[in-house]
Amino acid sequence: MTWSKKLPENPVVAVAGATGAVGKEFLQVLHDVDFPASEVRALASARSAGKKLPFLGCGQVPAGELTVQEMTPEAFEGVDIALFSAGASVSKEMREAVVKAGAVMIDNSSAFRMDEDVPLVVPEVNPAAAFEHNGVIANPNCSTIQMVVALKPLYDIAPITRVVVSTYQAASGAGAPAMEELYSQTSEYLDGKRGDELTVSAFQHQIAYNCIPHIDKFLEDDSTKEEWKMVVETKKIMGDDNIKVAATCVRVPVLRCHGEAVNVEFAGEVSVEAARAALEAAPGITVMDDPANNTYPMPGLLAGTDDTYVGRLRKDPTVEHGLAMWVVADQIRKGAALNAVQIAQLLMRGEV
Repeated sequence: MTWSKKLPENPVVAVAGATGAVGKEFLQVLHDVDFPASEVRALASARSAGKKLPFLGCGQVPAGELTVQEMTPEAFEGVDIALFSAGASVSKEMREAVVKAGAVMIDNSSAFRMDEDVPLVVPEVNPAAAFEHNGVIANPNCSTIQMVVALKPLYDIAPITRVVVSTYQAASGAGAPAMEELYSQTSEYLDGKRGDELTVSAFQHQIAYNCIPHIDKFLEDDSTKEEWKMVVETKKIMGDDNIKVAATCVRVPVLRCHGEAVNVEFAGEVSVEAARAALEAAPGITVMDDPANNTYPMPGLLAGTDDTYVGRLRKDPTVEHGLAMWVVADQIRKGAALNAVQIAQLLMRGEV
């Protein structure tokens, strides 16, 4: 089913989960792109209702403060675009109310990503899919988004047959409490605390000065759900079920940018020179690749940026047609809030 409603020139935008890390970033991104909203509603749970959130303004909405409203079905009346980052259970609970109100839900949770009737969209990769929805569009997993942005221009040279990816994922991927735990635990560690003395709640183990090869729950085959997401979401976004993906996802003590070591195998020859030219010409990508001058993307230095950064581009000599690269993007922006707002911008344009 294709959504037939035309969005108004100055839509009403609701941010569901406005008090969380991604919700706050939604507000920042709406300002940064000057989204043409006539109203921005900040929605959250009942315990957050009445809180004031600073907002720099966008469109017809002046800078000032937004008063958080309780997220109820009635809160979506009159809304045109609902940006969701409130968790899968809330998205499922509110879906009917949002669609019934005539709004388009752009959902950042995992609730609907693999539903056949819900497009999974990265605007640089499959923008046309955004127009084949029935009221809900899914934002992919953060680690998948930055990888497919880098894969798409290479896939356009030659079909990709296999991807092996190891992720180095920031604390931000686990939300605001996890980011705070990285701060506080690092402080505790520097104060001399060790082991059981450290406060551990957001992660399975100590995150300060440590790496945890465990994101989301373990599945029957001993992979994690985060790794499974990268496999199935890549196939859906790229529109190719034949791509084989092997992922190992690791949480590292970085605040908000994910890094990924990606090895790509192609059906035919793709030279480093051709790959570099394609990446440099692709939207949303910045190539940072000058080994002679120690230039490559680094998560600690790219927080707050919008692009997907690619470096360490080189041949993979272990396969017939292979390349290796290092990919970095801000998990809260391109990996979440920015991608969702870019989907909304697509819908506003009404065409690819």
